[in-house]
Amino acid sequence: MSALEIVLVIAGLALISLLTRSFFLLPDRELPLPDWVGRALRYAPLAALVAIVVPDVLLTQGRLLQTVADARLLGAVAAASYYFWRRGILGTIVVGMLVFMPLRIGLGW
Repeated sequence: MSALEIVLVIAGLALISLLTRSFFLLPDRELPLPDWVGRALRYAPLAALVAIVVPDVLLTQGRLLQTVADARLLGAVAAASYYFWRRGILGTIVVGMLVFMPLRIGLGW
């Protein structure tokens, strides 16, 4: 690719990125959304988090875990148990890491 083509590609990608990220800021008034869209959007952060965390916990090298002797799985179970018991985010992270780290470092899981 020539230097001109590279500059055009970068400028085009920047323009597309600017337009897509500022789409909701451009109108003068708030865009009305149906109630069902508003209800669905409340679950979007949770769905995104689950989509990231679950494969990392349950898969190893693209395959489903073959054993429960995995530090990630036991850490996730401990963290989820704490969360359902106390409903605290910081405690959930601390408990999960307190289970995960000794198993990973100490036992080499």
